[in-house]
Amino acid sequence: MNATHEPGRMLIVDDNRVNRLLLTHALEQNGHHVSTAENGKIAMEMLREKSYDVILLDIDMPVMNGFEVLEALLSDNELRDLPVVMTSASDELDRVVKCIEMGAEDYLVKPLNPILLRARVNASLEKKRLRDQQRKLFRTFATPEVAEQLLREGFSLGGKYVTASVMFADIRSFTSLSEKQEPTETIELLNNYFALMFDAITGHHGTVNQMEGDGMMAIFGAPVFHERHHDHAVRASLEMIDLLNVFNEQRAVQGKGQIKIGIGIATGRVIAGYTGTQHRATYTCVGDTVNIAARIEKHTKIAEQPILIDRATRDGLSEDFKTEDLGDVMFAGKEQAIKIFSVSA
Repeated sequence: MNATHEPGRMLIVDDNRVNRLLLTHALEQNGHHVSTAENGKIAMEMLREKSYDVILLDIDMPVMNGFEVLEALLSDNELRDLPVVMTSASDELDRVVKCIEMGAEDYLVKPLNPILLRARVNASLEKKRLRDQQRKLFRTFATPEVAEQLLREGFSLGGKYVTASVMFADIRSFTSLSEKQEPTETIELLNNYFALMFDAITGHHGTVNQMEGDGMMAIFGAPVFHERHHDHAVRASLEMIDLLNVFNEQRAVQGKGQIKIGIGIATGRVIAGYTGTQHRATYTCVGDTVNIAARIEKHTKIAEQPILIDRATRDGLSEDFKTEDLGDVMFAGKEQAIKIFSVSA
C-alpha cells in the first residue's frame, strides 16, 4: 500500500452480527485492523480505552443509537475529531443531513459497495492523519491547553479578562555562569533546565507562554480555567525546586557548577489572549498582576528565598502549604506596598 492507503484501526458499530462480519471481512481485505461493537454504549467504552482511526457507525441500534454516539463524540474533546462514516439501510435525506450536521464525515447506504467503502474509508483515514499531524505541530510550539483550544475554537487575535495566577522564574547569576563555559554547554544547560521546568509547570495545569534568555513566564488558570490555580502555581514552583535540586546533584557529580532560581507568583485579574499578527502570535497575559509577579521574582534575590508569593495567592491557597509572612514591600512605580510571603516544602 502507498502512504495514502496505509492500514488503519477501524471500529465497526452495528447491532447486526452479519453486517459486522461482512464489514470486517471487507476492511481486513484492505489491510485494516478491525474491532467491533454491537451498540453505541460498548463503542464509547472501547473508544475511551483504545485509540482508533475511523468509526463505521450504524444509526438504528438498541441501548445507544448512532445519533447518540455522534452527540457523545461531539461533546468529548479527545474524540470529537475522530472520523465517523455512517452506515444505514435508509437513504432519507433528513437522516443524511442530520448526521453530517452532527459531525459525521460521510454517509453510506447498505448494502455497502466495496469499492465505495474503500474510497470513503481511505479518505477519512487521510483526514485523520492530517489532523493528527496538525495537533502534533501545535503541541510542538504551544502547550497542550493552548493547542487544544486552537484546534477546538480556531485562532483569533484578542483577549478577555480572567482571574489567574502568574509565575515568573529566572536563573540566578546566569550571565557569569555562561561566561565560564562553552556556548554549546550553555545551550545544553538551558535545554535540560527548561525541560525540567516545563514538565513541572504543565504537570500542574500551567501554560508556559514566554521565554527570554534564562527566564520564563507561566500562567495558571488560563486558557483553561482551574478553580485551584493558586495551588497549582505553588505546587509547580515547589516541584521546580525539587527537580532543580536533583539536577544540581547530577551536575555536581560531573564537576559542573550549580544553578539557583527565583520564582515569583502573583494572583489577580489579567487580560489573557492572543497578541501579535495573523502571521505570528502568542498566547499571553498582561496587566498589573503580571508586573507584580515579575517584581516579586526579582525580589527573591533580596529576600534570599527561592519562592515568593503575594497576598492574593496566599489567601487562595489550601491549608497544607507552609508560608511565612515577610512583610510589606514597596516596589518601584507602585503606590501601595505589597505583602510578600515565602513558601517552603
